[in-house]
Amino acid sequence: MAGYTPRVKKILRRHHCRYDRPGKGDHEIWYSPINGHKFPVDSNIRSRDLANVVLKQAGIADERFS
Repeated sequence: MAGYTPRVKKILRRHHCRYDRPGKGDHEIWYSPINGHKFPVDSNIRSRDLANVVLKQAGIADERFS
């Protein structure tokens, strides 16, 4: 089970965030044009809290998992 990862990536793409490069292990580095930062995205996000942290790092304040 992939958990939250597909839903997180769908939200990131909707906000024009883009995949930048591979990271360490099973992580990917993404870029957010909202805040100009790069941030890691795990390929197997199983926690609602971690999914929300990724969205926060991307600067996406209007969508959260509850």
